[in-house]
Amino acid sequence: MSLSTAPSAARRAADGTRRRTSASVVLRSVLEHGPVARSTIARLTGLSPASVTDHCAQLGALGLIREAAATRQSKGAGRPHIPVDLDASRFVVGGVHVAVPYTTVALLDLRGRVVAERRLGHGEGTEPGRVLANAADGLGALFAEAGDRTPLSIGVAAGGWVDRDAGIIVEHGLLGWRDVAVREVIGAHTGLPVQVDGHARALVNGEWLFGRARGSRSMLHLFVGNVVDAAFATHDQVHHGPRSQAGAIAHLPLEGGTEPCDCGRTGCLQVELSERTLCRRARERGVIRTANPMHVVRAAADGDPVAVRLLVERARMVGRAARLLLDVLNPETVVITEAGVMRRDDCLGALCEAVGEERAALVVPSSFPDSVLAVAGGSVALDVFYRDPLHTFAISGAAAEPN
Repeated sequence: MSLSTAPSAARRAADGTRRRTSASVVLRSVLEHGPVARSTIARLTGLSPASVTDHCAQLGALGLIREAAATRQSKGAGRPHIPVDLDASRFVVGGVHVAVPYTTVALLDLRGRVVAERRLGHGEGTEPGRVLANAADGLGALFAEAGDRTPLSIGVAAGGWVDRDAGIIVEHGLLGWRDVAVREVIGAHTGLPVQVDGHARALVNGEWLFGRARGSRSMLHLFVGNVVDAAFATHDQVHHGPRSQAGAIAHLPLEGGTEPCDCGRTGCLQVELSERTLCRRARERGVIRTANPMHVVRAAADGDPVAVRLLVERARMVGRAARLLLDVLNPETVVITEAGVMRRDDCLGALCEAVGEERAALVVPSSFPDSVLAVAGGSVALDVFYRDPLHTFAISGAAAEPN
């Protein structure tokens, strides 16, 4: 490239970046406020009316937004305002969540709603190639059943150490995985763009896009399953840290903990709060005979007092962990994903009591109690899509599909 053409190329690149960013802002505004008039989008986003009209035309041509049926009459003379709204009927993303006992595969529409979901057990073992191939096959079956909906991309979420930029699970101790090239494997099986992230971080983005934490300026998310980890975000950006190691809290000491940990200490956060520990304690007390934490929740719902005590005490310990993180991070909102807290008022009350009265109002349970793992996987893809919808279309090939 000659010196005379270099500035022109740089300007074109900058213009392309601004255009993609503006398209993202417009689409996010329609997601949050639709049906919404173009003039209102201009006011909310600070873009010019002409720019908003241009972006709406482009997003409409791609099938992402549509004019709403109802019109809003403008004040005075002139044409009525025709609001635009998200068209969630045409496209889906695939979601994969790899958990210790099973993998969840799902399809989500552009509003983050689960269209289809399936659980795939690890009956043949947790060798990563087999698990990921089964996940890709499961997604393929769901895509085939999706009718006229076009898949855009796939998001994969998991616990442990997940390097988002490299698209790999660096380490998942409970599965015995190390340096698993998830993006490469799933992409080769499906032919679609694949994004990978930790499930705690993924659900922060899900909460911001579709949940009750929308509009919060800073957020802490505490995920308590078999894996226990956290995510912290400010101003629409999740903190990942070098190689996406932020949020690794498994070995933080928990006051009052009694469980021995493989690291040689007692009372580490993950071993104390994990679903494995909850289910073992429930089996020892004759509440259940399985390793399914939802059976403990079900027993509590049926009035088993021991199950209730186990869940409430676990929620109280989760509250102590949340208080510790609150002291360090001081977020505006705290989202808790934990089986009892998401479904029982007594568990949420015990957690808030442990957090402390002065900050209990900051705490909310997950917005997705019945589909949290499906939403975790799908949110990885949807976060990337809403940050740059034009690029997602360009690399997925969906733009070539007829509207």
